[in-house]
Amino acid sequence: MSSPGTSMFTGFTKLCKGLAVVLVAGHIAVQVLPVAVTYLALIPARTIPFAWNLITAGYIEQSVYGVVASTVGLLFMGKLLEPIWGSKEFLKFVFVVNFLTSLCVFVTAIALYYITRQENYLYMPLSGFHGVLAGLLVGIKQIIPDQELSILRLKAKWLPSIMLAVSIVVSFFTAESATYLPTLIFGTYMGWIFLRYLQRNPETKLRGDPSDDFAFSSFFPEFLRPVIDPIASIFHRLLCGRSEASKEAQGYTLGGAPLPGSDPIEASRRRERGARALEERLAATQSSDESQKDASENV
Repeated sequence: MSSPGTSMFTGFTKLCKGLAVVLVAGHIAVQVLPVAVTYLALIPARTIPFAWNLITAGYIEQSVYGVVASTVGLLFMGKLLEPIWGSKEFLKFVFVVNFLTSLCVFVTAIALYYITRQENYLYMPLSGFHGVLAGLLVGIKQIIPDQELSILRLKAKWLPSIMLAVSIVVSFFTAESATYLPTLIFGTYMGWIFLRYLQRNPETKLRGDPSDDFAFSSFFPEFLRPVIDPIASIFHRLLCGRSEASKEAQGYTLGGAPLPGSDPIEASRRRERGARALEERLAATQSSDESQKDASENV
């Protein structure tokens, strides 16, 4: 008989289960056939002509700890995000964030080689799903920013920032920080780029989340935002080709008026849907636990 709390481990989506199988299969493949790492992981010196590494590297976990953490993180975050985003947008998010993260990591590794002349940056096998997981944390921040974690009493909107801060601190005490830190940083940023500018809203058919609560400076403490906002606006124009003065080109405004669903009200509705979905899941879990407890007592 199932014990109370078992329902916590149910309700995972088919898509996330399929992706979890891919992660496990990739790990088994490189364990059984170690030479496969050469062809599937991202090795900057060999990415040309093995360009497919920019896609496959994200789904290859080289350690047991990595595949367990990635699988668990995918299943639980996907359980919350996929029903809200839709399977198509969720899969698109995973694919795009994985590819762009790998591309940025590749460029970073090449740059580090030219700066330091250390060949290990060219030949270290880089792989893992942690870049996408970092991006999914940004999705949690967007959907339920004010939801407090029951144990740590931290709001969900600070999860990506705390994860990056801890990773940067740990990097000073580990020799192989280059194998994971750039991936986490770019995964977080690419996840935000996708959700901020590219994600398609199935209700309004518009893209992105232009709300101030999801601005780049929202990843930083309040007192730093006056400094971050001007810097972020520069990268906003350089990297995205957009500025606050060209919101009409973004699709956020039309004739000076916000398009339906593209203003902060729509962002608020999105967060409300996320909070409601979380509450429904928690209520379902509690109801299932109570039913199992009653059945156990009757037996």
